[in-house]
Amino acid sequence: MNAAAIGARHISASIGKHPILHGIDLALPEGRWTSIVGPNGAGKSTLLKVLAGLLPASGEVALLGRPLHAIPVRERARLLAWLGQNEGSAEDLASYDVAMLGRLPHQPWLASPSAADHAAVEQALRTTQAWEWRDRPLSQLSGGERQRVLLARALAVQARVLLMDEPLANLDPPHQTDWLHTVRTLVAGGGTVVSVLHEVSIALQADDMVIMAAGRVVWHGACADAATHAALERVFDHRIRVCELDGVWVALPRL
Repeated sequence: MNAAAIGARHISASIGKHPILHGIDLALPEGRWTSIVGPNGAGKSTLLKVLAGLLPASGEVALLGRPLHAIPVRERARLLAWLGQNEGSAEDLASYDVAMLGRLPHQPWLASPSAADHAAVEQALRTTQAWEWRDRPLSQLSGGERQRVLLARALAVQARVLLMDEPLANLDPPHQTDWLHTVRTLVAGGGTVVSVLHEVSIALQADDMVIMAAGRVVWHGACADAATHAALERVFDHRIRVCELDGVWVALPRL
């Protein structure tokens, strides 16, 4: 059994006066891809933000065996990369410079980017097929192009753990497939990926699945297990069915 990349104990969180998460315990294994799914309002994005240290919560979060709050901010930024929903960035920055922001945790204060920084940014932009418009400002890109640049920024960190909230937003099916291959390459290299996804069929391609409902984890298991499929169908009120198609598990509407 892999050690936990991220651990959570007794996590509860509220937004304003509204409780969102209720006493969550979770251990997400290192070197694997875990997808988080559930109905709208289940608390998926809130949980991911708590795990990233972006949202206050009661309870304890650990990153790679260390209390998250005890890890210095710059070190944490090197260990854990984040890609959120509808993220803003300086619209007048060139795509290359946006991706270079992912290298800031590796650079001394006010230092110019090193050769290693430039190499990491080029690799990230080529991986997301965004190298072609590296000189174009973010404001001139389509939604899908912008998302690929923001993904490149997260990849450029070269963090051991990558958290992504709805990373497939605005991506067409071919680029969703490219994203899937990118995740698989990261995990094959020893990285850990945790992603909140609405695309349940793609979520089923992960190693493990966390299923949420009403601010609680109702199931955590391997994506290939029949018990995970049953829990997934239950949480969506049996309006989907999980079946095997061309050797992969997919979720189809139950007609």
